[in-house]
Amino acid sequence: MSEAGFPIFFSDQYLYALPEHHRFQIDKYILVKEQLLYQGIIQEEQLTDSGLCAEEDIFRVHTPEYWQAVKNLTLSPRMVRRIGLPNTEISVKRARNSVAGTIAAAEAALRAGIGINLAGGTHHAYPDRGEGFSTLNDIAIASRRLLAQQLAERILIVDLDVHQGNGNAAIFQNDSAVCTFSMHGKDNYPLKKEQSDWDIALPTGTEDKEYLNLLEEALPKLIESQEPQIVFYQSGVDVLATDKLGKLVLSKVGCRRRDELVFEHCSRYKIPIVTTMGGGYSERMADIVDAHCNTIQAGLSIYADFSE
Repeated sequence: MSEAGFPIFFSDQYLYALPEHHRFQIDKYILVKEQLLYQGIIQEEQLTDSGLCAEEDIFRVHTPEYWQAVKNLTLSPRMVRRIGLPNTEISVKRARNSVAGTIAAAEAALRAGIGINLAGGTHHAYPDRGEGFSTLNDIAIASRRLLAQQLAERILIVDLDVHQGNGNAAIFQNDSAVCTFSMHGKDNYPLKKEQSDWDIALPTGTEDKEYLNLLEEALPKLIESQEPQIVFYQSGVDVLATDKLGKLVLSKVGCRRRDELVFEHCSRYKIPIVTTMGGGYSERMADIVDAHCNTIQAGLSIYADFSE
């Protein structure tokens, strides 16, 4: 399949759920989409709004009590502060749209090899609470849906955001069908880490060479031991040296090589892959946008001939 044939899941109608002091997040999503179009990496006709996820999908991960509080806009002020996002009608729709995008991307990946959500990666949400800009856990919900519909029996989550995927680690701690791998900053948020199936905690100041060597060694071990039928890739670009919240010092070239390693290994083993954006908080918006666009370009390029 040509690069132009892959659907890209994106919607901007709920972005303004974010408060003004999170303006950089609103701009990030829109500018990534616009840059991908400007560079010709994607075409307008590829962009698809996946709508809102069904409540039955949410209940596969989140408790009824938590979801009702989110839905009815009755989250406690403490919980709202913990999440870092407002609990409003439009913010709830944005969370559901982001989940729907990852579900749709997973279904697209099973058909065509790769699925891309220009949002998602909200890996800090637990069954009974949210935190760290994560209200609903999109990767966990999409994974549970695939398992429930018997579209996959073995799932691997490759989380390379600079922050540990603590929500996914907790959700799937006793679930042999889903393997969680998180390679993150040791001294970064969350202060209390969960136990993933495999954690690589990196010291502050880790550079390209050490990072890439560890990842290149880990990926084939993961794939060969788990034999996943689909991979969810949380591709946060907060690993960059320019990131305000990161503490790692990857270059933009190193970050792109990170992406290529993930896509190359999964493609080599003919494993469908779902890509979600995750975090990115560099001072210069151009650094964030460039790094996210590099991820998407690498995935589309490497998976262009997946089905052949």
